[in-house]
Parts: sequence; C-alpha cells; structure tokens
Amino acid sequence: MPTATPSFTSVYGPVQSWRFGRSLGIDPIGSTPTCSFNCVYCQLGEIQQQSCSRQIFIPTQKIQQALQSFSLWDVNTITLSGSGEPTLAQNLGEILTTVKRITSKQIGVLTNGSLLRDRAVREELAIANWVAVKVDATSDDVFRRINRPMPALKLKDIWAGLLQFRQIYSGRLAIQTMLLTEWSEPDQMEYIRRMQALLPDEIQFNTPTRPRPLTHQLSARGNHLPGACVYPTQQLKRVNVEVLERLSDRIEGMLGIPVCYPHLAQEEENHAPSKNEPLY
Repeated sequence: MPTATPSFTSVYGPVQSWRFGRSLGIDPIGSTPTCSFNCVYCQLGEIQQQSCSRQIFIPTQKIQQALQSFSLWDVNTITLSGSGEPTLAQNLGEILTTVKRITSKQIGVLTNGSLLRDRAVREELAIANWVAVKVDATSDDVFRRINRPMPALKLKDIWAGLLQFRQIYSGRLAIQTMLLTEWSEPDQMEYIRRMQALLPDEIQFNTPTRPRPLTHQLSARGNHLPGACVYPTQQLKRVNVEVLERLSDRIEGMLGIPVCYPHLAQEEENHAPSKNEPLY
C-alpha cells in the first residue's frame, strides 16, 4: 500500500538534534524545497528548485498562527530550517522578531551562508540568538562537488560574506562542517586558517548518520528511527570517530575553539542541562 504524502506545516517537531537539543522547527520556505545548494548529503533528498532570489514563501502571520498551536514547555530552542535555505525568505527578519516577541525561547537559524554578501540578510540574521553556518569546503572544487551550488555562487564570495557577518553579530556563531572523507594535511591547515580568521564560538563536525532519500521527502525534516524509512535511500560513507577526534583535538589545541561531533554529543547527553537551558 503506498504511503500517504505528509501535508505541509510551517511549524514541525519538536525534533531531537544531536547538538541543539529538543528543537521546534520553523520552515519559512514551503512544501517545494528551494535552496541555493543541492548538497550530496541533503537529508531532504534532491532540491526541487535552486534559487538565489529572495521572496516571501509563507506569510509571517501564518507562521505565527501555526506556532501558537504548539506547546513550548519541553523545547530547548526554536530553529529556522526546514525545506531549503531560510535566508531566501524575504520576511526572515520579521519571522525572527515575531517569534522572539511571542516566545521566551532561544531562536536560531541553520544557513548555508550563500546570501551573506547581502547586507539586508546579514542584518536580519543578526536578530537570531544563535546562527549555525555550513562550511563544508575550503576549495572551489570540493565546494562544487559536495554542495553543488548554483553556478553564480563562488566560495570566496560566501566566505567574504561570512566574515562580514561575524563583524556585526553578537549572538552565538557555530560553524557546521560535514565530513564525508578524511581530509588531507593541506585541507586541514586551510580549514584551520579560515577558522582562525573567523573565530566562531563553536565548530560542529557532522558525518552522515542516516541515509539520503533519492527523491524529495518532506518527512525527512524530522527524526527517523533506524530502518524506519519507507522510501528509497542511499547510504553515505561516514568518517569514523577516530578521524573526528584527531581533527577536533588539533583545532582545539591550535585555536582554543570548542569542537563537538555526534559521538561527543552523545556523551554530553549523560550530563545534559535542564530543559530551561538551551543546547547549542
């Protein structure tokens, strides 16, 4: 019997995140996944529409109405992410301001950083309590193979925008990096050089922990139990824990920037803060 396609909701979850704790998701993009990237590891599957143009996908009022039907007492944080790149939403600043006004929770944004050269995007994003920016590559070749961006996007421009954002942002900045293979020595040193220039509050190393859907799956915004997928998937190669440990220790030793990864986060759950304390 075919599985029914889930209906779209702009607020979903809560989702259990290995780094952000129990997070209520806000999707400002809509049922058609729209992003400036089409990453090979995207948990949503193939991005149906690639774009760098901002527009209002979902009116802020509809998101506010949807949010009011959720209980927030057992949520650590509220996260803007969902079906694509959230900074493509032209009402991003309005959404962040509205959510902060009607809730007492920390609110953050997961972004690929592709629009950070836009001053308006930087200023709107700065409203968030925390921001996690994707940095998966230090060269254009790797950038194009892993993130599969729109042709007009250049890694040097994205990096320049990220440095500009860092200069104005007073919240907590995390860098999220997906490792699909063990990096070479030159790649490690270039990454360390860039992190030294940026000085984020935290670096989060990821490695694929669940299979990638071969087609777009709205339900992939949430959590899945192992073996629970009812759609075709592709299992991606993971980097083993020892590789993550070595690179993390090196970065912390050289830069003093805290580094976390799924294995370490699992250990931290044994000493988790109270539900009123947000997890980053």
